[in-house]
Amino acid sequence: MNLADRYVVIGNPIAHSKSPQIHARFAEQTAQTMLYDHLLAPIDGFDITLKAFIASGGRGANVTVPFKLEAFHAATELSSRARAAGAVNTLKFNNDEIFGDNTDGVGLVRDIVQNAKKEIRGQRLLLLGAGGAARGVLHVLMAEKPLQIVIANRTPERAYELVEQFSSDSSLVMQASSFSDLEGSFDMVINATSASLASELPAIPTSVFRPQTFVYDMMYSSGPTLFMQLATSHGALVRDGLGMLVEQAAESFFIWRGVRPETATVYQWLRAQL
Repeated sequence: MNLADRYVVIGNPIAHSKSPQIHARFAEQTAQTMLYDHLLAPIDGFDITLKAFIASGGRGANVTVPFKLEAFHAATELSSRARAAGAVNTLKFNNDEIFGDNTDGVGLVRDIVQNAKKEIRGQRLLLLGAGGAARGVLHVLMAEKPLQIVIANRTPERAYELVEQFSSDSSLVMQASSFSDLEGSFDMVINATSASLASELPAIPTSVFRPQTFVYDMMYSSGPTLFMQLATSHGALVRDGLGMLVEQAAESFFIWRGVRPETATVYQWLRAQL
């Protein structure tokens, strides 16, 4: 009897993760024999937890907070996306090799371009936040050739660090700013801060929004986040990050199984569960 290939999502906390539900739907849809579950790792025990899972026959893993940097260092081979992001959210195991990738950026871009039907090319784009979430998507956003990217952060030094790192090999116009120093409006605003998780708002001037500005909050909830509500009140078009969650999972699934699942029905099913 063939045993099902085993995959997990590793994090702390992790019980809230919807990844097992998403991948169960993908597996059913594509007739893949696999099991996918949560795996809680102690804050100081990621490496031990990962090695034990590999030793038990695990085939791959998703990695979420706070272990994406540790997953980066655990990988023996990295994709160009993972190198640019400096973090890994997808691991694939093959004998003694551990392949690390980062699917966050491609998940975000697919949700914006394919699902929301919004072009990034030629747009003046504002990216809020300069932490791991912003770093994880910046390389892929740049590849879409926006007209300009402004990275804004509460502490502008981190935004300047990102601009310095990423602009060195790009002709793209990139600028850094504090939240309070932002000027003018943008075609597209992406919230990569964690403010929505705490039901808070990044302290930005509302002049960044104008009617028809496309606003994307990488967080998601059962209803519009505070950030989305603020943007809507200024005429912006809004979308939350649930589609990004599904699309980045689909890319992980493709890396592991070589099959690309259909995402629209899984997104609709997941939205109904919130």
